[in-house]
Amino acid sequence: MAINKIMIKLKIDNTRISVPAGTSVLKAAKSIGIDIPTMCFMEGYHNHPSCMICLVKDRISGRLVPACATKVTEGMDIISEDDELYETRKKALELLMSDHVGDCEAPCRMGCPAFMDIPRMNRLIAAGKFREALVKVKEEIALPFTLGYVCSAPCEKVCRRGQIDSPVSICMLKRFVADMDTKTDFSYLPEKDNKTNKNVAIIGSGPTGLAAAFHLTKKGHRCVVFEKGNKPGGSLVKLSESELPPSAIEAEIKGLKNLGVEFSLSHFVDEKELHENLMKEFDAVLIASGASDDISHNVFGLKYHDTGIIADPETFETHHKGIFACGSIMHKHKMAVRALAHGKSAAAKVDQYLHKHQPEMTLKKFNSKFGKLNPDEFVEYLKESVPGDRIEPSEGWLKGFSEKEAMKEAARCLHCDCRKPDSCKLRLYSDRYHIDRRKFMSGERNNIKKYFNHDLIVYEPEKCIKCGLCIEIVQNEKELTGLAYVGRGFDVRINIPFNNTLSNALTHTALKCAKACPTAAISLKNE
Repeated sequence: MAINKIMIKLKIDNTRISVPAGTSVLKAAKSIGIDIPTMCFMEGYHNHPSCMICLVKDRISGRLVPACATKVTEGMDIISEDDELYETRKKALELLMSDHVGDCEAPCRMGCPAFMDIPRMNRLIAAGKFREALVKVKEEIALPFTLGYVCSAPCEKVCRRGQIDSPVSICMLKRFVADMDTKTDFSYLPEKDNKTNKNVAIIGSGPTGLAAAFHLTKKGHRCVVFEKGNKPGGSLVKLSESELPPSAIEAEIKGLKNLGVEFSLSHFVDEKELHENLMKEFDAVLIASGASDDISHNVFGLKYHDTGIIADPETFETHHKGIFACGSIMHKHKMAVRALAHGKSAAAKVDQYLHKHQPEMTLKKFNSKFGKLNPDEFVEYLKESVPGDRIEPSEGWLKGFSEKEAMKEAARCLHCDCRKPDSCKLRLYSDRYHIDRRKFMSGERNNIKKYFNHDLIVYEPEKCIKCGLCIEIVQNEKELTGLAYVGRGFDVRINIPFNNTLSNALTHTALKCAKACPTAAISLKNE
């Protein structure tokens, strides 16, 4: 005989629903597509709210209750999002962040104007995966071979390895993989999006213009680069062989042509040609012709001031619809990598315009950072690295690294980046609620500790929010040692009991704990 399940009627965000008795507010909301944020909740485990991110409001009483642990009741009227809940969740996140010690992104990546994933490149090179390393580089860097010679390396200036001995030789490693690619019969070409049948004219073939052409061509647009000189490269071709071998820029231009970029050389574009020809033949024009004097600024008939053409610093749009400007024609860029980054950013805005979207300001993703290492932390970070000072290429700077030297130098990277930069809930929600990460910070931060003596995972307790999911997992799975709460009150920590090792504490549950962890406190070593 079938037993009728008791159904409970309630409202969530003014939507009437009916769910079985015993259902949590969280699950009831999810059944109608309402996403209530959670960090300490996992289906199938006890709900003991600690993060307080899932708070919702009982409209009748005005009380705030945790959605994960509150069962539905007849006639309940729930609000899942309003100004009070937004501010309450924001404050809860700021409290969680108050004793969080970890970087969302490594300092080297934050220091790179092009935001290249340097730690990932290093790990791939150290493993001998040179082509994969180049693929990673080419996601952000259009001219890695060239930059390997001329970049002023702002990334190396903030490399934490420099606190211990010397920074990792990032620029030469980038050059190494680009150089290796030119020596193969199958040079890497990035995958291009489907053709858009949109045409873009780029005026200027210096680092900024070439970078813009690279990224716009990847987006499926046809790009023609106009250069007044008889060689592409702009200011790069003026450098001496001891600064930049001609073979490097020649290899980059060959790669751009193979990608589909077209070049119109010895072609000077003035105001008349810009407005009467290019604006008719092309769907957008990007001016990247480099620094010049006031007279030549006005050659395009656009508004300008004493530093260059006037264009929106966020969208790169000039006052003339369809004409964009970037690079030193706006304001002079002394660093080649910054010039390339400007071209990449401008390409993104031109792409938006070509897709009939209004170019928008780029919002930076939330980033936690803790600054310099304390001397006591050197040993913790060296657990993921190798001893030894910076490698110098045996055949000199101009020749660069051998394979063996590159792998050895790349292995010096300390793995400062987070292993879960895109899935850490603390970061995702901190970004959503626009938190002030320093609001409740006070005094000296805790020292970082890394439990690295495990084949599969690493445990970093200063990234832990004490949700207790890992403790429940090890108890349910009957780990002999597992993890446990240590201490009381605000000082409570999740730690390995009985002075045991991580490898003994987490045997068959390691992967499950890493997957469940809402931050990167427990994560896979190879992430």
